[in-house]
Amino acid sequence: MKKNVLTALLLAVLMLFSLGCSCKKDAAPDGRQTDAVEYALRDPLLTAAGPAPDNARVFYEIFTGSFSDSDGDGIGDLRGVINRFDYLNDGDPDSGKSLGIEGIWLTPIFSSPSYHKYDVTDYCTVDPQFGTQADLDELIALCHARGVKLILDLPLNHTSRECAWFLRFAEARRNGDPSDPYYDFYSCCTEGEPLPEGRRFTKLDGTDVFYESNFSDDMPELNFDNPAVREELLKVARFYLDRGVDGFRFDAAKYCYFGEHDANLAFWTDYLSTLRAEYPGLYTVAEVWDDESVVKAYYPATNCFDFTAAQNNGLFAEAVKSGEAGPLFDYVERTLDSIRGTNPDAMFVPFLSNHDMDRAAGFLPVDAGQMQMAANLYLLGPGSPFIYYGEELGMRGSRGGEATDANRRLAMVWGDGDTVKDPVGATYPAASQIEQGVSAQRTDPDSLYTYYKKLIMIRKANPAIARGEYRAVAVPGSPVGGFTSTGPDGTVLVLHNLSASEQTIDVSQFGDFTVLRAFIGRADATLSGTTLTLGPGTSAVLG
Repeated sequence: MKKNVLTALLLAVLMLFSLGCSCKKDAAPDGRQTDAVEYALRDPLLTAAGPAPDNARVFYEIFTGSFSDSDGDGIGDLRGVINRFDYLNDGDPDSGKSLGIEGIWLTPIFSSPSYHKYDVTDYCTVDPQFGTQADLDELIALCHARGVKLILDLPLNHTSRECAWFLRFAEARRNGDPSDPYYDFYSCCTEGEPLPEGRRFTKLDGTDVFYESNFSDDMPELNFDNPAVREELLKVARFYLDRGVDGFRFDAAKYCYFGEHDANLAFWTDYLSTLRAEYPGLYTVAEVWDDESVVKAYYPATNCFDFTAAQNNGLFAEAVKSGEAGPLFDYVERTLDSIRGTNPDAMFVPFLSNHDMDRAAGFLPVDAGQMQMAANLYLLGPGSPFIYYGEELGMRGSRGGEATDANRRLAMVWGDGDTVKDPVGATYPAASQIEQGVSAQRTDPDSLYTYYKKLIMIRKANPAIARGEYRAVAVPGSPVGGFTSTGPDGTVLVLHNLSASEQTIDVSQFGDFTVLRAFIGRADATLSGTTLTLGPGTSAVLG
């Protein structure tokens, strides 16, 4: 009996050491040398909890045309995503051989004349550059077989000028035929009318009409006051939900009615309540790129990305650079209390960067450990975090002096001969991109990829991190901060030391925490009684 207890304790200690920053090779119980990540998964403390039972899961944004090319034309496609699925999720939560992604966001896949596809010509057709409906159906089936949710990026507030709807609208206007069902399909003014302040309009050739075009002359904006428009947009959503898609990311959600947040909220509430009545499991998240007070106003209708914490000037980067994390955790608690006050099902949706922003590795240096610590802060936290493809590799990309977003959407660095190329218009120097791609980082225990894999593993093994009742905690006189989270699976304490020195904390001030479940970062962590010693640039999970 005593021998068994000692053996269990020894194994637990070995597992905890395996979660340190270096991720060196450790001896497995049978004497083999194995990757510490795979070895750690044998510890009951770190056995993955299986597929997330709800939407509090780790999503992965794929800029479809830049991810993986299956047919040699240089453009990423749906077949490329299918071919690379084992990299994202191999179907075995305990294998330690995939990233462990639980959800995928695909940027627009619909027919479009552009590389980015945010100007749609036909919502119910997959762009031929990306594949076919059969490819999409196969991807949906694969996602569901592996417990992964798939959401599509749905840009509804504008279409392409080449969209059949706009062509019919233009024809009706040129014919002066208000009986045509497309006559009022787009937001417009006629010559002599005062144009609404702050909005942009473009003259429709051969008419006295100016159509609203806030993003581009090539992106006319739909008329959301027209019931026929709303019904068509419901049909689009139903088309994909009936095929098995789990939900949507809504692009530019605050622009349906430019500058009119109450009208926007009314539209989204009506639109999504209709869909949820038909599809109760619907997952939605909206892009409302604005101040936090504006973002929170949309939460009665849908979850929204949190822009306050993202980007170079966001709270995640600010905490890492300053070494002071307290304001971040206070902000998350306030945000959760606020949004759940208007919507009990609301979730925090954090991220570091996305396809419209400079890549995070450019402002959070990997070599200095800043990227790793920022990842700790948002992946070991509540809600539904989103990883931008290649973030887990430290991929670089920034708009630069030529101000092109294509530089933020560069080809995934696989390192194995994948023929995917940078998108049209990209000018980012190839010499500035990372050298170590997926093929090299997957076998490197010290790589950023391995680090991200461990983070996701720790998160999934401690489901209370994502789903519990969140309360920020601070250590008086110490740079250490974090939170407790209490849910059906118990209570966890997550602490982060963002400073450059080791910190010692009496964790009894936060509750009864007796087990150091995991730690990850630049140094080690130990728990002796109620005294936690937390190394610099390191995070710990206690239960």
